[in-house]
Formats: sequence, C-alpha cells, structure tokens
Amino acid sequence: MSQLDQPLPLPCGVTLPHRIALAPLTNTQSDADGTLSPVEAAWLQRRAGHFGLLSTCATFVSEEGHAWPGQLGLAHDAHRDALAPLARALTDAGSVPIVQLHHGGKEAKLAPQRLSTADGDGIRGATHDDLHRVTAEFVAAAVRAEQAGFAGVEVHGANGYLFTQFLAPADNPRTDEYGGSLAGRARFLLDTMRAVRAATSQSFAVGVRISPVDTWARRGLRLQDSVQLVQWLAEAGADFVHLSLRDAAGPARFEPEHKAPVARVLRDALPAQVPLVVAGGVSTRADAVRAESAGADVVALGRAAIVHPDWPQASLAPDFAPLQTPWEPDYLRSVAVGEPLLAYIGNFPGMVVGGAPPRG
Repeated sequence: MSQLDQPLPLPCGVTLPHRIALAPLTNTQSDADGTLSPVEAAWLQRRAGHFGLLSTCATFVSEEGHAWPGQLGLAHDAHRDALAPLARALTDAGSVPIVQLHHGGKEAKLAPQRLSTADGDGIRGATHDDLHRVTAEFVAAAVRAEQAGFAGVEVHGANGYLFTQFLAPADNPRTDEYGGSLAGRARFLLDTMRAVRAATSQSFAVGVRISPVDTWARRGLRLQDSVQLVQWLAEAGADFVHLSLRDAAGPARFEPEHKAPVARVLRDALPAQVPLVVAGGVSTRADAVRAESAGADVVALGRAAIVHPDWPQASLAPDFAPLQTPWEPDYLRSVAVGEPLLAYIGNFPGMVVGGAPPRG
C-alpha cells in the first residue's frame, strides 16, 4: 500500500506532513539583484499547504555563483530579510520549506578546469582558494536560511552545475586531491556538506541533490559510483538525498547492464532513516506510486506542479488527468504563474499557447 500521504520524519527531527514535494523549479521571477519579488512569493505561497516538502528555486550563494537573470539569491543579509516573511507564510500554511543552495559553475564562469568560450570570455579553473571560499559561501547562505526561518536547505549537486562538474569525469581532469578517483571528485561536495551540517543546528534539515547517472549526455556519472556517493553523504550527515532523474522509476539510461531502477539501487544503499527524494517525469498519481515502488520515499514534482498547485490532493480524484500542453497563458496566470515565468516556459517548444512552436 502506498505511503505517499503519510508523514515522514527526517533524521534531524523535522517531519514532513506527507511525501509529495515541490521540486526546485527555475522560475526567473526574482528581482534583478536576487531579492525575492512579490510575484515569486505568490508563486510559492499558492503551492504551500499542498506540497509537504516545498523548495525554492536554485538560489545563488554568492554574486559570483549567480547564473541567470531572475535567479533568487541568499548571498546577503538583505536577501535573508526579504525571505523571512515567505518562510513564515509557507510554514504557517503547513508545508516544510527549504532553500536549494546553488552555484552555477560553468554558467557562472567557474569550473574544475579553465575553458574557452565562443565569446572569448573564458571560464576560470577553480583554485584551492576558490573551493574553500565557495564552501564558506554555501555555509553562510545555509546559516541565513536558518535565520530566516526555513526548515532546511538542499545543496544543489545535480544537473551539470558546479558540484556535478567536479563529480563527472568528463568535466574534471584535475590531478590534485579534487580530481582523479571518485573520492577526489566527490571531495568538494562532501566537504561542503559537512561544513553546512556543522554550521547549522541539528534540528535543521540538510539535504543534497545529485544527478546519479548520465541522463541527457555521457559525462561519466555512473550508478556504482553513486552508490558509494550516497553512502558518503549519509555519513556526512545528510538528512535526505534527492535524485534528479529523467524517469523517477527507470533504470540507468546509458548502463544497460543495470536493469533495476536507479532509485531502488540507491534506496538499498542508504541507511533506512535517510529518505530518498526522487524527481523525474511524475504527472499522475500512478506515476508517483510507480516511483515509490521503485524506491522513492518522497516523490518530487516539477512540470505537473506548475499547472496543478494542489496536485497532492487533486491527484487523488479517480478522474484526475494532468492538464496537457500547450497550456493557455490565462490559465497559467490563474495559478500564480507570473509574467517572467510565463515567458520562460513559453521558450520551451510546445509548452504554452502562443509560445515557441513544437519541434518537428
């Protein structure tokens, strides 16, 4: 029997009211300096009280790590102060709110190695001082998140950004202690995880999101390495591990020798008390139950949560069917999708009526 609608305690003592989460969705609705805008606050508050675990978008920890226009920030105390009312509102609505902490890596001109770009503006290879500084910036942002009243943070180690670039052999040719073996490639993420855990209270949730396998292209992220990585993350004090997948219940796309779902393999590798959050293509309640059966303790929704802000409850109806694309702009506005997010979604082919045309 599915446990998705049952509470779930985290090792730190925080209890999720149920096991359906809002994934950290890029929405480009923050002010230019990274301050939370009323539009972005409304977007999250519309989904509060429905999703048990509710995450902000990827939130930059430093001006250097700021990766795109409209990105939320937690690099300064002014960012913290603007976020505090939101943390209270999300908590009062009944959700467990967290901040996803992020550095853009190559998108912010910092990478494991120096890279050339078409515009001639090169990407710097990170020095040891850079890595220590970035870790300190994650720590400072996590402390600000706790001060603002959030229940926890998620260190963003997925989707090709800075930590993923260190983890992926194709992106990390370093020969120092931050490259080579898995232990070397994982050192930066693990050092940051430990530092964030040590700097925040034991009742504050600290999780990590990873891309456990290659999803869209081959970068050398392998399932067996991720088995070891999640065990190290648990030993470092992670309260949950979040998998970013193409299919929440599927096997490793580029590793045909592994037939079992990625989530099942990693769920079996983790201590029982450390929950596994899994995202990837969940639109219906059947999808969510399938992901749960494949090993997910918590199922995270992205696209479906855009058009169904009450998905955890609405999806229980026998006749529920997710709204199919292309979506009408006025409907999106009615579910607190602001104009910046509407424009962002509209750039994806076939997503919005009047937006970019479908491919093919």
